[in-house]
Amino acid sequence: MYVVAGLGNPTKEYENTRHNVGFSVIDRLAQKHGIPLKEQKHKGLLGRGMIGEKKVILVKPLTYMNLSGECIREVLEYYKVDSPEHLIVICDDINLEPGRIRIRKKGSAGGHNGLKNIIAHLGSDVFVRIRVGIGEKPAGYDLADYVLGHFAGAEKERMEDAQTDACSAVETLLLEGADAAMNRFNRREKKEGSRSAAECEEK
Repeated sequence: MYVVAGLGNPTKEYENTRHNVGFSVIDRLAQKHGIPLKEQKHKGLLGRGMIGEKKVILVKPLTYMNLSGECIREVLEYYKVDSPEHLIVICDDINLEPGRIRIRKKGSAGGHNGLKNIIAHLGSDVFVRIRVGIGEKPAGYDLADYVLGHFAGAEKERMEDAQTDACSAVETLLLEGADAAMNRFNRREKKEGSRSAAECEEK
C-alpha cells in the first residue's frame, strides 16, 4: 500500500493557486486512474484504487497547508503504512523555476511549512517528496500573496506540463522505484561530470 499525498489548502478560494499544485496533481492522478476522491476522513479527502499493480491511497489533507502532518500521520497509522518509501508527498517549491520537478527520498523542509509539519508529526524527514517549481516571488511581492496567487499566461501553460510530469513521476516511483524516478525527472539538474541524481541525494 502506498500513500500519495498532495499538499494544498481546501475551499474554493484556493483552487488552482501556486500553493495548491499538490492538490492539482492528486486530482489529475485520480482522474487518469479512475480513483474517486470521495472519502472524507482522517482530516483529509481520500481515494483508494490502483496505479498499475500498486494499491494506492490518494490524499488531499483538509487541515490547511501548515497542519498537513496531522492528516498524513493519521492516514499512515490507520492503514499501517510504515515504510518511508511508501509515502510520496507532492508540494510546490518557490526555490525551483516554474515547471521544474525535483524528487528526493529525504531531506529538510526547505522552508515549506507543509513539509515542516509532516516532518514534525512523523518524527522523520525520510519520505519521498516531489517538489514542483513555482518560481521565486517577484521583488516587492508579499510571499503569502504570491503563493496564494494564480498562474497566468505562459506560466500557466508551463505549469500544466509540470503537473503532467508530476503525475508521470508518481507512476515511475510506484512502478520502477525512487532511483529510476530521480534519474529521469531530476535529469535537468545534472551537469557534465556530475553524479547521478540518485547519488546526489539531499542530506
